[in-house]
Amino acid sequence: MVLLRAAREVADEGRENPLREAANRLSWAGLEAARAPSIDEARGHEGSAGQTYFSVFDHMIGGDREAFHFDGRSRRPPLDRVNALMSFVYALLRHDIESALESVGLDPTVGFLHADRPGRPSLALDLMEELRAALADRLVLTLVNRRQCRFWIYRAGWRWHSDGRCDAQGGRHRMAIAQAGRDRAPYLNERIPVGLVPYVQALLLARYVRGGLDAYPAFFWR
Repeated sequence: MVLLRAAREVADEGRENPLREAANRLSWAGLEAARAPSIDEARGHEGSAGQTYFSVFDHMIGGDREAFHFDGRSRRPPLDRVNALMSFVYALLRHDIESALESVGLDPTVGFLHADRPGRPSLALDLMEELRAALADRLVLTLVNRRQCRFWIYRAGWRWHSDGRCDAQGGRHRMAIAQAGRDRAPYLNERIPVGLVPYVQALLLARYVRGGLDAYPAFFWR
């Protein structure tokens, strides 16, 4: 949905066509993952889908291209401003999901897709895969494309370190405020603050795990 919405918003075919093609490939990857006979094969499809998604991410950036460009996902450390923004928003989202899972009585460390490892919030990462593009990536794109991050460049909002990594130290409080003010309409068919979406999905997941729902209703962003 993020790719298709971006395809509708861009102004030239050179950016629109790759986005639509990638969205089509992601649809097929989702079908293949659903039919996968093992969890390992499903993880393979998920990894391939991630590569497809990030391969066209730069086409969704329409703001200050000189200051904000995406050459590929880089983590630990993030090597450019877009990756720094993404890493920070991902950390906020993961924290919210962990808290939501704990509040409904689920253990954030026992997951389905992500392998269980000491100290890894595997279930939180599972739920994050569902919400990351719509809640986190779209927030980053909105801030960049509306040039709401541009002033950080000139006000010591960015820090570049000797190892090449970048962080958005000076803009963290503004990012949190921007995130808190966004609204969406998920499964419940009513408008709720975006900050409640992780809790709602965690609650639905808990009901499914405990037998209260026949299937887990995934989050769809309109």
